[in-house]
Amino acid sequence: MKLRALIVLLRPHQWIKNLILFFPPFLGGVLFAPGVLQQGLLPFAAFCLASSATYIFNDIKDQEQDRVHPKKQHRPIANGAVSVCKAATLGLVLFVASIVLALQLPMTFLGWLIAYFGLSFAYSTVLKNQPVFDIFCVASGFVFRLFAGGAAFDVVVSDWLFLSVLLLAIFLSAGKRLGEKKTLGEASGKHRKSLNEYSEGVLEGYMYLSGAAVLVTYTMYVITKHKLVFTVPLCCFGLFRYMLIVKRGGSGDPTDSLLKDPVLFLVGLAWVVMVIFSTYITI
Repeated sequence: MKLRALIVLLRPHQWIKNLILFFPPFLGGVLFAPGVLQQGLLPFAAFCLASSATYIFNDIKDQEQDRVHPKKQHRPIANGAVSVCKAATLGLVLFVASIVLALQLPMTFLGWLIAYFGLSFAYSTVLKNQPVFDIFCVASGFVFRLFAGGAAFDVVVSDWLFLSVLLLAIFLSAGKRLGEKKTLGEASGKHRKSLNEYSEGVLEGYMYLSGAAVLVTYTMYVITKHKLVFTVPLCCFGLFRYMLIVKRGGSGDPTDSLLKDPVLFLVGLAWVVMVIFSTYITI
């Protein structure tokens, strides 16, 4: 068993999703206060271990379906590079390690982490095959990270920020499903049963509806932040760019889209820079 196969199994590139933990203090203007950034290292590590553990469990559960997917067939369990027994052992170790780290943090954070595990288990075993439920399960994982970050940093998550993250996650999840359906074509149902339940145009409709709602809730969130209002056009551009990627036949995976599309990456980077300048730098 090669080390590279184990690293691929952990999906470290997906850890970027756990940066949502830093959203509450970052947008709240306290992230760069003395000691605050360092305070987030332990929560971030806990969720990285937790997310990798859930990915391993999901890969074990879906190994047969992954073998009919043009990209997922190369995953270590699907292609036989890592045995199910060794993968399960590694997943259990990661699960225990994440709980141990979380025990050193506020109990509320531990609660959100356990909720994340419960949601991931329900998704992998049952809900991923149920239309609409699958989209909301994936989206809820982002929301759990957001509230876990609020608990870790003792920062209140506003209602508008919660709605913005939830609706953005729904938008991205619908896009990912649409990307899978387009990529796999008639074989989509063999990979994911829920894809057969989405008739023509439904997923596009979900994207349009949730994308429009994101712009409304995000605007309501930043409208009291003065200079942050100028990030709204940038977010609109990012939503349009992601939709273009999906409609062109891209996978729709949010992480892949962000890291592999230079334009979308620059949009995300520009958003971060604009938030820093408007929130942390006084001119």
